[in-house]
Amino acid sequence: MSVLEILNNKAKLNPQKVAFPEGTNEKIMQAAYECGKEGTIIPVLVGNREELKQLAIERGYDASVFTFVDLQDEAYQNELIQKYVSLPNTLLKEKALRRRLSDPLNFALVMEAVDEAAATFAGIDTTTGDVLFSAQQIIGMKPGISNISSIGLCDIPNYEGSEGSLLAITDSAVATNPTAEELANIAISACDTMEALLDWEPRCAMISYSTLGSGQGELVDKVAQAVKIANEKRPDLAIDGEFQLDAAIKPEVAAKKVKKASKVAGKANILVWSNLDVGNVAVKLIQTFGKANAYGPMLQGFNKVVCDCSRGAPVAEIKGNIVISALRAAGAKHHG
Repeated sequence: MSVLEILNNKAKLNPQKVAFPEGTNEKIMQAAYECGKEGTIIPVLVGNREELKQLAIERGYDASVFTFVDLQDEAYQNELIQKYVSLPNTLLKEKALRRRLSDPLNFALVMEAVDEAAATFAGIDTTTGDVLFSAQQIIGMKPGISNISSIGLCDIPNYEGSEGSLLAITDSAVATNPTAEELANIAISACDTMEALLDWEPRCAMISYSTLGSGQGELVDKVAQAVKIANEKRPDLAIDGEFQLDAAIKPEVAAKKVKKASKVAGKANILVWSNLDVGNVAVKLIQTFGKANAYGPMLQGFNKVVCDCSRGAPVAEIKGNIVISALRAAGAKHHG
């Protein structure tokens, strides 16, 4: 059974409401419809209700699969605003929030903030910068986490790691050159993400060109400091390093190179790169030479699940990321 089949089956057990502020987009509507029809999510299209309903019918879809939310529904707007302003620690006051609700992305995020939706899925018609900015303003960051990052899930043929062919990698898309503090936050976020998504016991390795002081340099120092910060912040998580890649995932190499007790060495299921140069090259190598399917990038660090979809993504990839978003949201509720 493929990883997507496993994820789909899991999502069907507890389908979540996913808000789509770009529902008029043909690929988004198709992916949302197919996921809804398959029972992996409850798709909520946000915008002009009549336009969305008409488009669905014209495209040959059963409109009853969707929930349509109208931006112009004043009663619902007022209900959302009152719920939102009563939340603790929100950044926006009533007047500023009301102005923003003319935009479908902001409307969907407010719905999510007040638990009218479990996740927001956007990005195909909206820039990454706009998605990140709106999510920071409306959803906010997780307590103790100050930076946004992303994580990918790789399904690598013939790889036999601690989770079979699966390996989580971060960050290959967002954080350019994270500080030690930011790197620690990325590791913590990654552990929480994978526990929520796949019920993993996270074993997170901070990757470097050095294993526990075998090399020297600023990058090594940064990674070693990040491990220390992460362990101080979340002693409940297994985050260790700095490790070279082989020492992180190969037990026989870890046995030679890691001369201390470690829950992570040789059996890591999450790898944290030191910067985006490493992360971007690494994911391309895994895909090109390892023939891996890479799912994501999944945004992390926010209080709730927000997905920034790649503009060029085909429908099949969009569907995979929709299901992942829904599962993360369901898992976060379960674990949180």
